[in-house]
Amino acid sequence: MALFIKQEVDRTELQKRIAEDLQVKARKSAELAKAPDLVDDSQYIKGTKRTTSLAWIWILIIFAIVVLAIWLMITGLAR
Repeated sequence: MALFIKQEVDRTELQKRIAEDLQVKARKSAELAKAPDLVDDSQYIKGTKRTTSLAWIWILIIFAIVVLAIWLMITGLAR
């Protein structure tokens, strides 16, 4: 109860310094979180392209080839 009554009392110097230190640390950690991971700038990524929106068609084609190969093997073994 006394804490609520005495809220107009200012912080002590130690509390002010601790609060400032915590704010500085929080800003630094926020800046580190925003730092890029530099993957797009890496040497191994140069000369490559991003996957296009038609990649799912290639997946379907490969899937169809695999299914056809399995079907041919099964029908060839049944004879």
